[in-house]
Amino acid sequence: MKKVISFFIVFAFAKAMTAQQDPQYTQYMYNPIVINPAYAGNRGVTSIVGLHRSQWVGLDGAPRTQTLSISAPISDSNVGLGLSVVNDEIGPADETYIAADFSYTIPVGDDARMSFGLKAGAHLLNVDFTRLNIFNPSDPRLQTNVENRLSPTVGVGAYYHTDKFYLGLSAPNLLETNHFDESNDTSATTFIAQERIHFFGTAGYVFDLSDNVKFKPATLVKLVAGAPLQVDLSGNFLFNDKITIGAAYRWSAAVSALVGFQVSDQMMLGFAYDRETTALGNAIYNDGSYELLARFELFNSYDKIITPRFF
Repeated sequence: MKKVISFFIVFAFAKAMTAQQDPQYTQYMYNPIVINPAYAGNRGVTSIVGLHRSQWVGLDGAPRTQTLSISAPISDSNVGLGLSVVNDEIGPADETYIAADFSYTIPVGDDARMSFGLKAGAHLLNVDFTRLNIFNPSDPRLQTNVENRLSPTVGVGAYYHTDKFYLGLSAPNLLETNHFDESNDTSATTFIAQERIHFFGTAGYVFDLSDNVKFKPATLVKLVAGAPLQVDLSGNFLFNDKITIGAAYRWSAAVSALVGFQVSDQMMLGFAYDRETTALGNAIYNDGSYELLARFELFNSYDKIITPRFF
């Protein structure tokens, strides 16, 4: 199986890729700042979110992702600030994204707000070809590792929300960077990896089914050139503002189960499990994908707390 995975990794990095997917998340509804800078400060408090995702557990070289973000509103202003760090590993590649987030919010109705965001940072790429089982050891494109290849990132976003509804549009990186294979001669046009612009759309609505039960359907749509359209659909029930139980479907890719616990007004824990619906899901070495999430919130005043925000 390791040889099979290595084959796909070699193919992906050795062939002048036309698309490179950003990390995917099942619990995107709890940490939208990673993909949309306009969300910075929109929860009204200082919010710290950490997430770990292990994808296709059991497959050698499968993706592993960690994210850490912090955001807060600036007192007596319409400005929100944030910081996001994402580390993504797949096969021989290790990528780290670090970005600062800025948002500006304006009222557009009695209870509606519109935020515009800017994300700016850097992307660090490492590729260690010695971790592969290389079919052709003399391949010149796989002789020199990529070490600390730094490139800038600039992204934008917009986020509209009321107490019950939200809609977000974003592109977290507008710069298309080619990571060239320097082991080739100067006339070479092949490259190890190419960044592509990823466009994201998110939306959700909260229905009050009773005094103690809320239901929130949500969706995430991801569009990137050279890759299939990705559509995630989810539905979560919140009981007594404490326990969340839900399910999700990634179009033609996976089904998921989600559980969340609002441990206190300041702390929320989440867990998600994905099972592939493709042929990969039948692989005996694939035990599915797991996500763990923790959110901590710091309140300046308990007067701000009514009930824990569902989004």
